[in-house]
Amino acid sequence: MSVALEVVRHPQARRAKLSVDPASGRTRLVLPPRASLKRALAWAETQADWISQQHERLPEARPFAPGAVLPFDDAALTIDWAESYPRRVTRDGDRLLVGGPADMVARRVEAWLKREALRLLGEDTAYYAERAGVSVARVSVGDPRGRWGSCAASGTVRYSWRLVLAPSAVRRATAAHEVAHRVHMNHSPAFHALVAELYGSDPTPHRAWLKAHGAGLHWFGRSSSGAISRES
Repeated sequence: MSVALEVVRHPQARRAKLSVDPASGRTRLVLPPRASLKRALAWAETQADWISQQHERLPEARPFAPGAVLPFDDAALTIDWAESYPRRVTRDGDRLLVGGPADMVARRVEAWLKREALRLLGEDTAYYAERAGVSVARVSVGDPRGRWGSCAASGTVRYSWRLVLAPSAVRRATAAHEVAHRVHMNHSPAFHALVAELYGSDPTPHRAWLKAHGAGLHWFGRSSSGAISRES
């Protein structure tokens, strides 16, 4: 098998299970604690065609390279690189100007996106926190695979920086969702009603957008190309 397998033993697994993560492309083989690894690997070999099919369906890699176009806050920005440009990334209309060595373009573009994500999501969070009459201790961004936002009991709200690649309505609806957790640390009907009240309309279409297209956002900035799974 040409695809590398990540083998994991899980205490609650009842049988061998293969999965291909659409956000990362990682192929995982999950086994019960005492299952035979040799037998499971032999079964996985028989699923080579299935694994190949799932990899063919993965989102297209979208590296941050000169000339690439990336979505940003309802706009489409083209990465415009020239070594003579200033090294600090700047936006000029629909262009993202990047200078310095070519091999630093991807790193600088990603750093710019993270800064902008923190700025925009900080503004969104402050807006909804004021509407809700709550405080937020801190806003930060990261690159989690499994969630788009989280709110801790301490008042810290954390988001995926990749939300700036989504439509702005999706980003704002996510911020309203996390701020609502400052009132309800659950997903009760009262919580969902508050999210809709803060956001100003039904956020369901925006959650659906993330479910349908969110995996593709994780392929921006990558140089190569729901979880999909199969059990023995």
